[in-house]
Amino acid sequence: MGLGLSGAYDADACTSLIAAPGATDPTDGTMITYAADSHTLYGELYRQPAADHPEGAMRPVVEWDTGRLLGSIPEVAHTYSTIGNMNEHGLTIAESTWGGRPELEGSGLIDYGSLIYITLQRARTAREALDIMTGLVRDYGYASEGESFSIADPNEVWILELIGKGKSDPGAVWVARRVPDGYISGHANHARIHTFPLNDSETLYSPDVIDFARSQGYYEGPDADFDFSRAYAITDAGALRGCDARVWSYFNRFAPAGSMDKYLPWILEGKGEVLPLWVKPVKALTASDLKDMMRDHFEGTPLDMTQDIGAGPFDVPYRWRPMTFTVDSVEYTHERAIATQQTGFSFVSSMSDKRPEAMKGILWFGVDDANTCVYVPVFNSTDTVPPALDGATADLLRLSWDSMFWVNNFVANQAYNRYSQMIPDIRKVQGGLETAMADDVATAAASLKDVPYSVAQDRLRDMTLGWTDKTTKEYKGLGEYLLVKFLDGNIKKQNEDGSFKRSETGMPVQPVFGGYNERYFRSIVEDAGPRLRVPEIGQ
Repeated sequence: MGLGLSGAYDADACTSLIAAPGATDPTDGTMITYAADSHTLYGELYRQPAADHPEGAMRPVVEWDTGRLLGSIPEVAHTYSTIGNMNEHGLTIAESTWGGRPELEGSGLIDYGSLIYITLQRARTAREALDIMTGLVRDYGYASEGESFSIADPNEVWILELIGKGKSDPGAVWVARRVPDGYISGHANHARIHTFPLNDSETLYSPDVIDFARSQGYYEGPDADFDFSRAYAITDAGALRGCDARVWSYFNRFAPAGSMDKYLPWILEGKGEVLPLWVKPVKALTASDLKDMMRDHFEGTPLDMTQDIGAGPFDVPYRWRPMTFTVDSVEYTHERAIATQQTGFSFVSSMSDKRPEAMKGILWFGVDDANTCVYVPVFNSTDTVPPALDGATADLLRLSWDSMFWVNNFVANQAYNRYSQMIPDIRKVQGGLETAMADDVATAAASLKDVPYSVAQDRLRDMTLGWTDKTTKEYKGLGEYLLVKFLDGNIKKQNEDGSFKRSETGMPVQPVFGGYNERYFRSIVEDAGPRLRVPEIGQ
């Protein structure tokens, strides 16, 4: 197995984490996450209203990544409303692209984005979604690269992996597995399904998934030993260190202590045991746990991004692209964590039948870097996109202070320069908002239990609009506060009343000179110590 770095390592990438029923707090139910990571994606909340369609109506298929019209397919009589990657029934679908063998890029009609959003308009449950998705690529062909999907409803969650058959056949081969109750799973730009049972009601696959691999020379062994990931994906250092490592970090956080150490050789060298598709956590996960996990930079692991010299003088867990670099003809790589600067939007989806129907699905939705964003509650009944999350407010090249994406960038991009000094102030505001929102949602779940759906929908809509507006304004204020407090490399002291002025004179308080960490000073000494050393003069 070659361990060179594939081109996909530097491409846009996404992460989806999964917690099946029984692995979560009952009030949070099934949970999946998603980070839409792209250097050219503006973070906004998509919506499609429910609609009835006349016989013979056609639905255009528009490629999500490019906006290019690929064609059209017959529309169904009724389509469900969608908000983000969730529909009115609480069904949620997320994805991550793994590319796979380049000769197998799809030549059909349905791209991966259309596969998600068409299905959300047509399916009520995860199993219905699975049937619709595989039916669409069967009937109209697949148009994208290798892809993994998380498909979840309040009762179960499935992982579907599929890839096209190349230019000569518009179809696709695929395999899907239900994540067992009580387990967590995930995928992050590498095919995660390896061998799988051939006679199991909770494992489904296309009839030719093994025979097609044989016909292409990808596999020669018996059916029982067939490995989907090794046959159709590209297993190199980028796929393991840059992709499977993110899932490993999630498992490592919640699996029994030390149990994930044995998979480090797989992550780092492509040796030893393959990372399992799912593991059992030691505790019931909450939505807060999943939000925190979306902010992960491998902290506390051998891959911790705050611990090497690349973190600079302020322990910054970010590395600018390109991901790989060469020194003296040797190739090296930065780590690729779950939280990353180029995220357009991310979410933690919580689906539970124990909540009122209008809030059985909660899409905790954030824009820009998941590490510094605030997740606001959006519900399966939400029928209005808050102005701060509307694509009409601004875009990637048009700044607006009324846009949540831009005020989050205002905060995050200051922190990237002086992370260790600024992140405590960010966490204080971020944590305060998210705690208050979680309390508000819990109160709503209790108080709306016996009210009509339309009444609950109105109250929940107001909650989403109110919290989005409040968060956008508070984060703009946070960005202004950071600019003032940390101006010119200083750290202004703050009085108990929040001011930076001396009460007796009105003059500014003398700031602290924060300086740098010791590791940074030592690196300077190693590089230029003789020139910078202070001489002993006049002694």
